[in-house]
Amino acid sequence: MGLNSTRVEDLSGHACNETFVTFEESEQHRTELRILNHEPLEVHRVCLPPHKTTLQKLKQRLLEVFFPDDPLHKFKNQTCLMKFVLGLQFFFPVFEWGPQYNLKLLRADIISGLTIASLAIPQGISYAKLANLPPIVGLYSSFVPPLIYSVLGSSRHLAVGPVSIASLVMGTMLSEAVSYTEEPVLYLQLAFTATLFAGLFQASLGFFRLGFIIDFLSKATLVGFMAGAAVIVSLQQLKGLLGMVHFTNQMQIVPVLASVFKHKDEWSWQTIVMGVSFLVFLLTTRQISTRNPKKFWLSAASPLASVIISTLVVSILKSKAHGIQTIGHLQKGLNPPSMNMLTLSGPYLPLAIKTGIVSGILALTEGIAVGRTFAALKNYQVDGNKEMMAIGLMNMAGCCSSCYVTTGSFSRSAVNYNAGAQTVVSNIIMATAVLITLLFLMPLFYYTPIVILAAIIITAVIGLIDYQAAFRLWKVDKFDFLACLCSFFGVLFISVPLGLAIAVGVSVFKILLHVTRPNINVLGKIPGTQVYQNLNRYKTADRIPSFLILAVEAPIYFANSTYLQERILRWIREEEERIAANKETAIKCVIIDMTAVSTIDSSGIDTICELRRTLDKRSLKLVLANPGGNVMEKLHESSALEGFGLKGIYLTVSEAVADISSLWKNEPELSV
Repeated sequence: MGLNSTRVEDLSGHACNETFVTFEESEQHRTELRILNHEPLEVHRVCLPPHKTTLQKLKQRLLEVFFPDDPLHKFKNQTCLMKFVLGLQFFFPVFEWGPQYNLKLLRADIISGLTIASLAIPQGISYAKLANLPPIVGLYSSFVPPLIYSVLGSSRHLAVGPVSIASLVMGTMLSEAVSYTEEPVLYLQLAFTATLFAGLFQASLGFFRLGFIIDFLSKATLVGFMAGAAVIVSLQQLKGLLGMVHFTNQMQIVPVLASVFKHKDEWSWQTIVMGVSFLVFLLTTRQISTRNPKKFWLSAASPLASVIISTLVVSILKSKAHGIQTIGHLQKGLNPPSMNMLTLSGPYLPLAIKTGIVSGILALTEGIAVGRTFAALKNYQVDGNKEMMAIGLMNMAGCCSSCYVTTGSFSRSAVNYNAGAQTVVSNIIMATAVLITLLFLMPLFYYTPIVILAAIIITAVIGLIDYQAAFRLWKVDKFDFLACLCSFFGVLFISVPLGLAIAVGVSVFKILLHVTRPNINVLGKIPGTQVYQNLNRYKTADRIPSFLILAVEAPIYFANSTYLQERILRWIREEEERIAANKETAIKCVIIDMTAVSTIDSSGIDTICELRRTLDKRSLKLVLANPGGNVMEKLHESSALEGFGLKGIYLTVSEAVADISSLWKNEPELSV
């Protein structure tokens, strides 16, 4: 036995007396007894929400849109000094974990930092090649950005540097307009300028808390896009893997394959043997590490080991390895300043802006997704908007120090996590190792074969093909699977940017389809309960004679109001036809369950009023059940409630059915 206190209001918004109800017997049994004894039923009237001014509503809405996580809650009830300290920690997370840092954490970070450095150095050189940039730029991009992120970033395990997808997109979009072989200086200028705009865009999203924009890149879209990009990247590496000199600049699968077989006379058997051998070695170590995470060091060390071994082989056999192309001379020294190379005017500026935004979005999506993945494994939070600002500022600083677009890499972050990284100091250790390489070890890469870089890239991007995720999409949501396929084939046969645009378009179309064509279900009563559920889902649910109960599962506004009206009238027609065929009791009342209707606009209100008038002409009563506070307030302010009256709005479907049934029993003339 328990007490339930319910405060109710009438439709005008005035407070009603509080009513206390004792549940000594079931609600269903009590309702049946009252109906049989012709006793008045207790009906809970639907309350209006507390009154708020327009300014208060706007403030609340803006807070919900831009500050759903309430990032400033820590500053409440704090002294000025404490607010200053919290402010430093908020903008510079290093001040949060720095005071608690100790030698034990440093030891773990040194191990993980050196481990990811062994992966970052060969990958940096390889990914720069993928972006059609000088190899040294890849190492520059593995030095400055990690240092910036270690001060501003909030993820403890994100390993920062160049990534394959952003490199591919930048290389593809820029090379369509500028040849990196004929105009290398202009190409480099555009790459740095695109990096600047990528950073500006990323930081702006974080500063203005517009991170929800990247949510339009759905999981299904990214699965297909990354798989298609992985195939394209792998096919592009056939140039290095086969030792070819002439190769197409196009990225579609057909021109790439045509170029491979058109220049068969350029294939080098020495290059093929070395490339296939090291590719098998890299894939084998990767597979071993995947199956046994404790042996993560195998896949982490194998790229650097491949570079060292292949370089030694070529340098020893250089007189007999003329067919194997090598990297050649790489300049020693720190990152040179590149601010003077930024192109902020001229005919190529739109290209740089477009390239920066597209590559920036993809880099941001990957970085935040990776950071949140490993944060969830260690049970800590990563602030998405702060991450956007950190990655954006990191790229803005990078474009001024000869770096191109960087973000958090999944492969390096996974190695970082498995190696036992505790803080972002692992990025500092990695950057220190890259610094030593830049200052002292660059001549050692002179004889490094290009075919090894191709093998490293292929090994890295193969992991982007997630066929299991595609299979799950097919099982769970066919429309998501269609978006995945559109993204995949768009990248393969059209282009990388257009393939991504097609996939986003399909995802947006899916959203519009759900919004403009919402679900409407016919409800029935579950026997022995006061619960009403979908008749198609629950075969034991019973239809209530004389009632048609419909549930709308979406907001009602201009985009779907006409459809909802037409669909509800069709439901009524189909139900009348079914009743006539089975010779059952005719419909006298239509109840719309509005539990899932979160909001309504003026078009939706007009549709509800027009539907009520249409049903009135057919001697059918329209009743609304459980409208939300926002819906109720707008119905009240528009005076639409006056047409429904006190018996047109109910708190639950069960109360509506019971109360209207009792009215019909007490006043038989109403049922005529």
